[in-house]
Amino acid sequence: MRVYSNEQQRVIEAAERFSRSELENDSSGHDWWHIHRVTRMAKRLAREEGADSFICVTAALLHDVADEKLNESKEAGLRKVGDWLQGQPLPEEERARILEIISTMSYNGGTNPPMSTLEGRVVQDADRLDAIGAVGIARTFVYSGWTGRPVHDPSLPPRDSMTAKEYRNDKGTAINHFHEKLLKLKDLFNTPSARRIAEERHLYMEQFLDRFHREWEGEQ
Repeated sequence: MRVYSNEQQRVIEAAERFSRSELENDSSGHDWWHIHRVTRMAKRLAREEGADSFICVTAALLHDVADEKLNESKEAGLRKVGDWLQGQPLPEEERARILEIISTMSYNGGTNPPMSTLEGRVVQDADRLDAIGAVGIARTFVYSGWTGRPVHDPSLPPRDSMTAKEYRNDKGTAINHFHEKLLKLKDLFNTPSARRIAEERHLYMEQFLDRFHREWEGEQ
C-alpha cells in the first residue's frame, strides 16, 4: 500500500476539505459523495496500474471543483483550482500534472483527445466508472432532474453525434443520455483494470434499459 509523505498527506486532507466545502450541497450528481467514490476508485486503479497515487488522488478530489457545469465557465473553474494549488506546498511540476488532468479529463461530447499520462488515464477511468452501473443510473436521473430534462420522450430520438457545445447545452432526455454517452463509455476506458469493472456495470445498464422500455410499453 502506498504511504504518502507527511506533506502529501496534508495536501490530500486539505484537498478533501476544499472539495467538500465546494460540493457538499450540490444536487446535480457531482456532489461530495461522487468525489469520495471517484477518489476511492482512483486509488484502487492507481495501485493496480502502477500509477502515482498521490497525483491520482489529488486530481480526483479536485476534478469537479473545476467542472464548467458548476462554475461560470471552464476557465473560471480551472482558475479556482489553480489558485488553490498555488497555495499548497507542492513542486510546480506536480501542480501542473494535477491541473493538466483536471483540464482534459471530461467527456465533452466525446471530442477530447486521449489522456497523455497514466495518472490522467486512471482518474478519467475512475470518473467514468461512476457514470455507469447502478450509481450511474441514479446519477443520470438526478442530473436530468437538475437540468429540467424529462425521463423519456419517444418522439426525441438519441443523437448519433454532437459537438461539444451541443452535448453541453442542448436539451435531451434521461434515457437518451444512456445512448448518447453512457453506453459508449465501455469502449473508451483506458486501463485494463477499469475495463474489467466496466463490463459488469455496462451489462447492468443494458438490463435496466431493457426493463425500462418493457415497462414503458406496458409489457411488464
